Amino acid sequence: MILRQILHDQPAIAASYLVACAGQGVAVVVDPVDEASTYRRLVDELGVRIKYVIDTHLHADHLSTARALAEQTGAEYVLHESAAARYAFRRVADGDKLLVGNVSLGVMHLPGHTPEHIGLLITDRTRGERPWLVLTGHTLMIGDMGRTELATSAEAGARALFQSARRLRALSDDVVVLPGAFAGSVCGRGLSGTPMSTIGFERRLNRAFRLEDESEFVELMLVDPPPRPPRADETRMANMDTVPVSA
Repeated sequence: MILRQILHDQPAIAASYLVACAGQGVAVVVDPVDEASTYRRLVDELGVRIKYVIDTHLHADHLSTARALAEQTGAEYVLHESAAARYAFRRVADGDKLLVGNVSLGVMHLPGHTPEHIGLLITDRTRGERPWLVLTGHTLMIGDMGRTELATSAEAGARALFQSARRLRALSDDVVVLPGAFAGSVCGRGLSGTPMSTIGFERRLNRAFRLEDESEFVELMLVDPPPRPPRADETRMANMDTVPVSA
């Protein structure tokens, strides 16, 4: 399995990912931020083709380039089935699996940051059947969890996020956490500048993730939200619209 984590500071502080099976020459790109040509050059260098392009959610802090990348490469664009998008996409549900050669991506519906948010539980089947990595988007990040009021009320989002955290805490301690944002992002508070961790480390030291009482969790999530992203509503709406983002 090939993994590339790409860290961005413009137009948003975020992480995108490429996961590929070198043996079968196929790849998936998750939460692309840069223009499509960045990822096209990367797959050309690796000698693979993109099978899926996935957004973990409809973003409010930047315009997604995922649809443009999918159109330019002939890949399928993937969102959770509940996404209120006004264009065609491959709809996935909790428990679905996407196969990228010998790599399996298990879909986890993880609402809270947004209602349609998903995570991807990754297994390299050449190494075994145990999940190795989880791409958590803006749900579980390193040091805290994602803000909850960008697509619903803060309290409703926090209650949904608590249930998502419970599901993620059930994963093995050694599963590697790869988040969609890191320190400086407006999508979470007190985030670490280290862009990866493990479930076990976050279970012990992440102030929100370790809470097992729902009331305590909700109370914490409602305190001191970061500044709202500029034009957040307009950006999220643009990511739902029918016109592909140019790249």
